[in-house]
Amino acid sequence: MNFDEDFKQKLINLRRNLHAFPEVGFLEIRTANIVKNYLDSFGYDIQSGQEVMNKDYLMGYPTEVEFNSHIEKLDQLDEELPHFRDGYTGIVATLDTQVPGPTFALRFDMDALPITENKDSDHYPQANGFLSTNKGFMHACGHDVHTTIGIGLAELLKEHESELKGKLKLIFQPAEEGVRGARSMVEQGVVDDVDYFVGAHIGLNAQSNEIITSVKGFLASTKLDVQINGVSSHAGAQPQDGRNALLAAATFVQQVYAIERHEKGASRVNVGTLQAGSGRNVIADEAFLQLEVRGENNDVNQFMMKRVEEIKTGVEAMFGVTITMTKVGEAISIKPSEDMEQTVYQLLKDKLPELNIIQEESTPSGSEDATYFIDRVMSRNKDAIYMNIGSNHDYNHHHPKFDVVENDIFNGINVLYEIVKHYQSK
Repeated sequence: MNFDEDFKQKLINLRRNLHAFPEVGFLEIRTANIVKNYLDSFGYDIQSGQEVMNKDYLMGYPTEVEFNSHIEKLDQLDEELPHFRDGYTGIVATLDTQVPGPTFALRFDMDALPITENKDSDHYPQANGFLSTNKGFMHACGHDVHTTIGIGLAELLKEHESELKGKLKLIFQPAEEGVRGARSMVEQGVVDDVDYFVGAHIGLNAQSNEIITSVKGFLASTKLDVQINGVSSHAGAQPQDGRNALLAAATFVQQVYAIERHEKGASRVNVGTLQAGSGRNVIADEAFLQLEVRGENNDVNQFMMKRVEEIKTGVEAMFGVTITMTKVGEAISIKPSEDMEQTVYQLLKDKLPELNIIQEESTPSGSEDATYFIDRVMSRNKDAIYMNIGSNHDYNHHHPKFDVVENDIFNGINVLYEIVKHYQSK
């Protein structure tokens, strides 16, 4: 489909607006307000907040300090932001055609990352005046583009409602980074009536004008915050009275990195932060670290977690410390629908011959909590896939200079529209 210039410019401006004020998981308050306003103007039925998020399955919710800091930034903006100030930022927009037919759902994530955006003159957002204004945060993974694609698709589907049947559900999800937000929406039942589901990501391993119809390499993952409590003491006068949390943390980290490989597939481990101690002559009574484990499949990830638990017990006994581990994110591996994968592959080759359509990509890579949506849909013997919308990027995802080609927004809209039209046409 060829889009007129006004439509294209509107969406590019929206993307740049979102990029200029990035918000991390459960703090996408401004973003969600913008999304809701667009969807309301199109005439969608909107559910949001705790209507579509189960609070018992929230993971890695911001601290009070983080939340209040963000609210203060929002209050300094000259904008009306009446909704989502409780941090329940999920939205489900439904278009019911009133014609019997299947229910089709698509997921769009909205959150950014705690990364300081690069200010070099050759960085496209800097050169074009939409660099992040929220210091210390940026859209370094393309979720601003995902949200924009979702809004553009919503408008297009509404314009063509008379040609469609069944129901369409557009899911705008918080907190994909750290794989924290999807499960709360899944457990609230937002896809329990869905016959077809598509998730998609910009960039990754595909270049501009490439579309991968089925991405299968997502790793199962568990994210942990680890608090270690020991006993402080004078390092010279009474060293025997201390219980060194810093030394316990160092040993814990070493042992986690030493977890053996597994015959059932690839694994990953990373300790991203470690803070401990207050002075060179003080035995540290506290340490805090953030870590993740991943597995090519759920079995491998569960094995990694079992070994982490065993290491925790051993370190507690060795150093006389107490270790508390809190799960702050989790994703599972999935096997998407082969029938839908093949159907979409052939459909796009026929309908969009100007694009290079690739059937699948299976390299073990990052993690994605859209897998929870896919797993729930497929557990009911329905169909679900995860796609890759290609876009050139000179720097990797999560890099301070990450950016994509803006015109690839429209490839994304075209691809998803053709898929929906195929399954939902009268």
